[in-house]
Amino acid sequence: MGLRAVISRIYRGEISADIVGRPKVWYSISGLLIVFSLVGLLVQGLTFGVEFKGGSVFTIAKASHASIEQVRGAVTSAGVHQATVQKAGGDWRVTTESLDPKHVNEVKKDVSTKLGVSENQISSQIVGASWGGEITKKAWQALIVFMILIIAYLSVAFEWRMAVAAMVALVHDLIITAGVYAWSGFEVTPATVLGFLTILGYSLYDAVVVFDMIKEVTRPLNAKSKITYSEAANQALSSTLVRSLNTSLVAILPVAAILFIGTTLFGAGTLKDLSLALFVGMIVGTYSSICVATPLLVQLKEREPRFKELRANIAKREQSPKQQAKVARATARPAADDDEASLDDDPSDDVPSGGTAQDGVPAGVTLRKVMQQGPRQQPKRGTRQQRRGK
Repeated sequence: MGLRAVISRIYRGEISADIVGRPKVWYSISGLLIVFSLVGLLVQGLTFGVEFKGGSVFTIAKASHASIEQVRGAVTSAGVHQATVQKAGGDWRVTTESLDPKHVNEVKKDVSTKLGVSENQISSQIVGASWGGEITKKAWQALIVFMILIIAYLSVAFEWRMAVAAMVALVHDLIITAGVYAWSGFEVTPATVLGFLTILGYSLYDAVVVFDMIKEVTRPLNAKSKITYSEAANQALSSTLVRSLNTSLVAILPVAAILFIGTTLFGAGTLKDLSLALFVGMIVGTYSSICVATPLLVQLKEREPRFKELRANIAKREQSPKQQAKVARATARPAADDDEASLDDDPSDDVPSGGTAQDGVPAGVTLRKVMQQGPRQQPKRGTRQQRRGK
């Protein structure tokens, strides 16, 4: 059976995938993704937008006829060293380093002359570094408050082990999404922060759905149950797997449309920052809720004494028939050997070597040898006519 057929059967719910039973595989994949992301963060680093680091922003209207190289050249010709050019619809948005008001006016004049637009169609905005620092501080505060509220909710609604597993999955999603931003070179803007908060909520939603099913399936387990906590959790995960995949697919498709179509065809630069965070976060969040949070939860739960006892009882019940069969074979073998030995040593089976033949058995031939040789061959008597002729 090919891989496509197996995946198709899993998707239709005909068979269950042993996801919980392979934690090393999923942890290895997650480890590689995290290393890849950390290398990107350390080597490339995040490209923060003007809202975080401060700078000057120029918006050039009615200049759709110009190319990105022409716009960048018009701005840098006025002595600007850093210029990030983005197209938003029919307008151009240029972000530069912080400029004083006099320098801003010089940039407007050069852009107006070289692009053939009026200075009234060029707007400018100066963002101070202190304001960007305040935005960064607010973003971290929002993230910390969000984490605390989620931990409290999961601990009350479920248990602390589920809260720990969900938090590990969230950190996993944040690191990988930030790493993708670092490697792609996309700017981190307030829209990016909103995207990060959105994917955290989405990842938690998927994890809560799976955890709720696991809680329902594992609730009746006791010391006499026939399946372990891991097996029950895997059954619960398999029953929600198709639902999680369908939900994620339906959510990812419109986000992909915004990212790949809206930004390339329509030049929606602001949506690009938001859609990239959502696109990567939804994919990674779906993966982490199924392949990271659930196996980690199972490993934490299997350490509880009652589930340790359940696993030990199942192991004993599985080994008992095997041990009984092994003991039966071991006891049956010596008994068969004793019977054979008694048959060889029985004096009644032997006729003394000097004895007379009985029933056609020559003297000195033991009964044991006769039994081994098979039945004695009787001479042929011939037909009635042959006997009469004699």
